[in-house]
Amino acid sequence: MEFRGRTGDLGRLAREYRKVADGSGSTAGRAVVVTGRRRVGKSRLAQEFCDRSGAPYVVFQATRGRNPDAERADFTAALAQSTLPGAELVAGLQPRDWNQALRSLALALPDDSPSVAVIDEVPWLVEQDAEFEGALQTVWDRHLSAKPVLLLLVGSDMAVMEALRSHGRPFFGRAARMTVEPLHLADVREMTGLDAAEAVDAQLITGGFPEIVRSWRPGTSRTDFLRESFTDPLSPLLVAGELSLLGEFPDSSRSRAVLEAVGSGERTFSAIAAEAGGSGALPSGTLSPLLATLQEKRVLAAELPLSTRPDTKNKRYRIADPYLRFWLAFLRRSIPLIERGRGDLALERVEQSWTSWRGRAVEPLVREALSRLEHDGELPAVEAVGGWWNRQNKPEIDLVGADREPVAGRVRFVGSVKWLETQPFGRREYDALVRDMLAVPGVTAETPVVAVSRSGVSEGLPLAAHWGPEDLVRAWQPG
Repeated sequence: MEFRGRTGDLGRLAREYRKVADGSGSTAGRAVVVTGRRRVGKSRLAQEFCDRSGAPYVVFQATRGRNPDAERADFTAALAQSTLPGAELVAGLQPRDWNQALRSLALALPDDSPSVAVIDEVPWLVEQDAEFEGALQTVWDRHLSAKPVLLLLVGSDMAVMEALRSHGRPFFGRAARMTVEPLHLADVREMTGLDAAEAVDAQLITGGFPEIVRSWRPGTSRTDFLRESFTDPLSPLLVAGELSLLGEFPDSSRSRAVLEAVGSGERTFSAIAAEAGGSGALPSGTLSPLLATLQEKRVLAAELPLSTRPDTKNKRYRIADPYLRFWLAFLRRSIPLIERGRGDLALERVEQSWTSWRGRAVEPLVREALSRLEHDGELPAVEAVGGWWNRQNKPEIDLVGADREPVAGRVRFVGSVKWLETQPFGRREYDALVRDMLAVPGVTAETPVVAVSRSGVSEGLPLAAHWGPEDLVRAWQPG
């Protein structure tokens, strides 16, 4: 299947490889920790880069729960079957530990030309064998770093991968970091062949997960894509969410309950505790570490009101990636219907709530886009774009642009998002925003007012700036 998108990620890996090829680094070899959510396409990206590089390479993927002896045997077998010039030198080796296994990698690598080595699912190796990290550090320092090799250490457990590079761990200071994000909006638009507004819908449904985006036939409308997906219980749109959750939380029903509570629309600590607890609210001592773990894994995001006044007690939670947000809101409960052949009822459920769900789901995408856009002098530069609310959510401001976060030194603009097919941002929305914005600490009557609308804005509104779907796409296009 043709590989599409990921131009920026491939470029980053190519730059790291060039440092190896031209010897411009502090050591001959370079290591990069490559992380990102499960099923985001890290392994496919690494393979594509290896194929495009033209260099000899080896790719090894660990297996969860495997016996360490068997895993090391598979590692040396992968080396022996690779395109590395010393592959025949390691054929038949049976390493007793990871020190020996990684030294066999050094033996297979060329001394005088660049190569690539990929070790995939590193967290599973760490889980299997407590000596793996120390062996990696020792062999890197003594052997691998002296070879012109780009070593890619790939893993989906983001907490483990971050820890791999942290102070006090054996591999600290030896690797760069690269996070593989889902496909961005511009890539999704290109791959689906949709106009900008429809591409935003596709982004909110697929979350930019490659296997789901690839299943979206170019030019297919949102409704037709959902209808087609709902006829097949094994469609990527349906199964990727369950597989992702099982991969990240195989034994944690409480983590799943918390995610389902947030996915159903609960945003505050107390509301999540009540919903996730079932017959009784989860105790704070139980819920707090669950929320912290989910944030470490980048599944959950926590947000604070953005203004010039700190407000750490008014935190709101949301599902971090759009696809999982969509899956939890609509698909989790619809899968039994689809398995019974009633995809029509599942589609009806989506259509009934789509407009209201999308109105809130698009806000994080809009904020990220505005933080990326250059405003061409129409507005002061901003370092952060967030929202503002009080405990009663009255008022709630969709957009606050500021010079920094979490506490702004100065609010640069305030704004509203209206994301409807046929109704533009009009006088009523403008008047409501101007009335409510003065509740935001740091906002004055002179603070610029902006709008983001799917269907444009009414004429004559004194807006400092306004943006639409094409502008959101432009935020991810190369300059």
